[in-house]
Amino acid sequence: MANAEHASPTDGHIPHGDFRSYMTGFVLSVILTAIPFAIVMSGGFESRAVTALVVLLFAVVQIVVHMIYFLHMDLHAEGGWTVISLVFTLIVLIICLAGTIWVMHNMDSNMMPDMIELMEGKGAAGSGESAVPGQDMSPGK
Repeated sequence: MANAEHASPTDGHIPHGDFRSYMTGFVLSVILTAIPFAIVMSGGFESRAVTALVVLLFAVVQIVVHMIYFLHMDLHAEGGWTVISLVFTLIVLIICLAGTIWVMHNMDSNMMPDMIELMEGKGAAGSGESAVPGQDMSPGK
């Protein structure tokens, strides 16, 4: 087989890229790393949010470049199962991250104001007294 890049998955060979495709991916990766680095090192844009968004967009484009040129993922590889598994993984990841942020936000907003003082040791409870009514934390009891 002269060109391994065009090997079909049905003949038992896993398609791999050639030197040119690997170098294309490498050059794109270097460019997609150097541009955000230069933006951040030069002070970024007027707004930190815009700078963060631009860096994030470059990161997403670089992920796509890596998936295409190094992982050889496309809609035709393995009958599309690699893309389906990637989408499933992204959905699970988004659910986990969103759930974690949601829980942490609710814990922060629903925490009682006195609880922070108790955790820092600055509360009304001193020398064995507990802030919880009916509970004595003195060493002798």
